[in-house]
Amino acid sequence: MKASYKKYILNFKNPSGTSRGTLVTKETWFLILEEKGKYGIGECGMFKGLSYDDVPDYEKKLKWLLEHIDSDTDWLLEELRNYPSIQFGLEQALLSIKSKNPFEFFDSPFLNQERPILINGLVWMGDEAFMHRQIQEKIKTGFTCIKMKIGALDFEKELKLLHFIRKNYSKEDIELRVDANGAFSPELALEKLKRLAELDLHSIEQPIRQGFIHEMKKLCEQTPLPIALDEELIGVLHVTEKEKLLQTIRPQYIILKPSLVGGFKGSGEWITLADKYGIGWWITSALESNIGLNAIAQWTATLNNEMHQGLGTGSLFTNNLESPLTVRNGGLYYDKNKNWKENLIKELCI
Repeated sequence: MKASYKKYILNFKNPSGTSRGTLVTKETWFLILEEKGKYGIGECGMFKGLSYDDVPDYEKKLKWLLEHIDSDTDWLLEELRNYPSIQFGLEQALLSIKSKNPFEFFDSPFLNQERPILINGLVWMGDEAFMHRQIQEKIKTGFTCIKMKIGALDFEKELKLLHFIRKNYSKEDIELRVDANGAFSPELALEKLKRLAELDLHSIEQPIRQGFIHEMKKLCEQTPLPIALDEELIGVLHVTEKEKLLQTIRPQYIILKPSLVGGFKGSGEWITLADKYGIGWWITSALESNIGLNAIAQWTATLNNEMHQGLGTGSLFTNNLESPLTVRNGGLYYDKNKNWKENLIKELCI
């Protein structure tokens, strides 16, 4: 089997703000397999500044994979444990080349019957007017779950934006989630959570920075608002470490981004443990192109999780690749009638 890779730079339509800074571009890598005229494509969506495998030898490891591509899959995945985004790209590419259609590999009503996956509408950080416009746009286009990035503006201004939503829409009308990306200090986090809880929020993602295990444990014990671990899961690579983390912190939810936690296999390990300890979970993309997003969405559809998932990032880029994925009325749909596969194979593989 032949193997190659291709680097691709995704350009944001609008600079996208988080508490970690503003994103203008997103670097990603495509793993391309070829055997007997068939192609397999997977996306290694390494996230600069966030991924555990954001290391200087990342491309060197991709080259290593090309040299060992015919090795046993389980061995390869184990050897790639420190490179979760490459693990995920390999999983996708192998499924892709074995499938009749290189972009369809998980059977579900989402894939075959155009049944939507419910998703949240993402509101990015920016000035107050920009965030206000995004909120109104999401509601107007049919989203019933809104996730707002917080932690960059003045906290009172962020509360004001959330109050605007709650003044007009009850929690039965609009589910509200917030993502702090670790922006709160451990000392002030609980007081801020108390004020946020007054707004009938669904949950808050990563209120304090990852690594403060004792502080996060205490916060999850005392919080009036359900806490979802996100960045906290990154770099926790072995099942025993994963179980210890969940046993210690006991969060209300965990959020799984396959590119950041070791693909389908790594995410599956987290799900099994979360179910064991009564912890809720949902799946989120991590700014992959439509190649990775398509794989995540198809896999997510097989998990039978009725919560809103975080899979609405495909429309963020000016130069995203063609895809059958469309967002309508707060749902992600797979359009089987869309003619796109041949063009994509030509663009990436030939």
